[in-house]
Amino acid sequence: MTDLVNISIPTAAGYAVLGYLVVFLGLVMLMCVIFVMGRVMHKETPKAAPAAAAPAAAPAAPAAKAAPAPGSAGDFKLYNTDPRDAAMVMAIVADTLGKPLNELRFISIREVKEDEV
Repeated sequence: MTDLVNISIPTAAGYAVLGYLVVFLGLVMLMCVIFVMGRVMHKETPKAAPAAAAPAAAPAAPAAKAAPAPGSAGDFKLYNTDPRDAAMVMAIVADTLGKPLNELRFISIREVKEDEV
């Protein structure tokens, strides 16, 4: 049986190094698990097929309004909101989500007064 009260310095150093190795091995394994989970959670979705691959014989729908500009998400309604303020709100939302503005779709923007809350 080893005397753990009166151990030599080289034996104590060996135990210390062994302890450090166990801790660092655990940290490396945890880092690997977090890295793998990050890759799984942020997996890219496959891109849609290009529009040119769509069948050319499809009948065109009657256009009541002009088609939206390329990259836009269509029309939205403003209720009691200045267009400049609505543009700022849309830019803030896009920046917070980390998405380009043309990938978001806003349906309507309405100013809420303090007495309405």
